[in-house]
Amino acid sequence: MLDIGSTTTQPGPDFPIWKEVRHLVQLALPIVISLAAATLISVVDTIMIAPLGTRELAAASIASSFMIVFYAGLYGFVSVAGVRMAAAFGGEDSKALSVATRAGLILAAGIGVLGAILMLSGWYVLDLIGQPPEVTAVLGGYWVSMSLLLVPFTMFYMLKALFDAMDAPWIGVGLAFLAVALNIPANLLLIHGIGSWEGLGLLGAGLASLLSETVSLILAWLLLLRMKRLAPARQHETVSFQEIWYQLREGFAVAIGNIGEAGAYAVAGLMMGWFNATALAAHQIVSSVSGVLYMVPLGVSIAVSLRVSQAIGAGKRQRLTRIGLASLLVVLVWMSCVILAILLGGAALSEALAPDPQVVALASSMFLVIAAMQIADGVQGSMIGAARGMMDNRVPVMITLIAYWILALPLGYFLGFKAGLGPNGVWVGYGVGLALAAVLLTLRYFRLAQAR
Repeated sequence: MLDIGSTTTQPGPDFPIWKEVRHLVQLALPIVISLAAATLISVVDTIMIAPLGTRELAAASIASSFMIVFYAGLYGFVSVAGVRMAAAFGGEDSKALSVATRAGLILAAGIGVLGAILMLSGWYVLDLIGQPPEVTAVLGGYWVSMSLLLVPFTMFYMLKALFDAMDAPWIGVGLAFLAVALNIPANLLLIHGIGSWEGLGLLGAGLASLLSETVSLILAWLLLLRMKRLAPARQHETVSFQEIWYQLREGFAVAIGNIGEAGAYAVAGLMMGWFNATALAAHQIVSSVSGVLYMVPLGVSIAVSLRVSQAIGAGKRQRLTRIGLASLLVVLVWMSCVILAILLGGAALSEALAPDPQVVALASSMFLVIAAMQIADGVQGSMIGAARGMMDNRVPVMITLIAYWILALPLGYFLGFKAGLGPNGVWVGYGVGLALAAVLLTLRYFRLAQAR
């Protein structure tokens, strides 16, 4: 049996909501910090790329738009494996934990390589989707580096999912901040050079990110092999192709949903290129900052999926409604704070991150539009995580695909290009899709939670 010590996953039937909030926050906090640290790499890249000029910043925005899609798709497989690990951990089944871990790592290696190949192939569609040629002219080396980054990214986050599932999320925090710490000097050296060497410019930013992610992966692997607390996950169990197939099948469904959501966001970002390079650069600033702020609801989404799966693994399904309510409470409080912060500080952040007055003006107005959609974004993310904890994947995927692709993008295109609202019109349409997804996903989760 698995020794879980004093884990907080075993509350009794009268477990009040405020205690569930506390335990959810305890699990989500280190997850959020590690995710925010990972996202800070993008912010650091933005800050250090900005002095190269608007063209390079716009090029990074194009790559980021594609990377969001691949990150989301690959993480779909990681999240399913994490739920399987958490259920085994909650049920104190060390054999199932080891089997799920081995299957997840094998799957991560395969889909990471596949993702890198697909990202490299995506280079040939940039001209077809109307991206500015003066921007793509400086993008090549950075694009290759970010494509290769997908392999260590997937492997690292599969190991991080194990740490989170075993109630050891602070391991991920340390490794994520190590990556940030490595990325800063690597960027300084590789982007801007030293002494008489002028550096590699935009390519250097890509190589620095690849280096920092690879070092974090190596250290995470060593911890899995050596750390006593993780011993139950490294038992010598036979590789289960049935488990690999299960994770692949369910992960594919989640990946489609993630790609649908992130793809819609990426398409909205690529629409900025249909306006001009200024719109692309402003989008890069807003995306980098709002991405860090979104780490709290994303961390809650991951934490609630683990709490739900641990409760199911422990045979305590009566807690599912309380877990869902706790996640909504945490997200609503946080996103309200985010709205206030964006309204008060969006313009100052724009001025700090960009030297171009036109970029600053557009980014400042974009921050106001982004603020309006924060609560809907947080709620839909939390409810997606809760559904995944129950392995309810297919219907939520359909809800998100309809909300983003049938409603949000066409409406955003109409408002931005036909109604004359410009770049901000695209984000207004996107926000309407978020709101629809948030309502439908919330209703579905609580209906299923009460039925069980």
